[in-house]
Amino acid sequence: MSDRKIRVVVAKPGLDGHDRGAKVIARALRDAGMEVIYTGLRQTVDQIVDTAIQEDVDAIGISILSGAHHHYFKAIIEGLAEKDAKDIIVFGGGVIPEADIPSLTEMGAGAIFGPGTPTSTCATWLKEAVAKKREAE
Repeated sequence: MSDRKIRVVVAKPGLDGHDRGAKVIARALRDAGMEVIYTGLRQTVDQIVDTAIQEDVDAIGISILSGAHHHYFKAIIEGLAEKDAKDIIVFGGGVIPEADIPSLTEMGAGAIFGPGTPTSTCATWLKEAVAKKREAE
């Protein structure tokens, strides 16, 4: 694997006004040795996609509590593809029903982590996913 640190954007799309979970995972990923850019609340899809491209990140972590996860995952994954950046891994968490996870992964989300998932599980998964991505490059 490259010596380059894993770079990840943690984003809160839409009108969600609660970002404690996003901040917890941002800190956990940072503590796991990654470079983390937290976008803050109420980001648009274009803002998230553009930030990811400008910051040359390996992944985008989406935190969603609003129930609009299908819309935002689809829009972000399509936005990355439109800008020739579909190699950026998209994963997420928040209040997402288990029944919705298969459709999110089918559309291109790498993983979905529900409430109570240990942050170490997210960090380990992301390290492995980025290692596979870099091996394929």
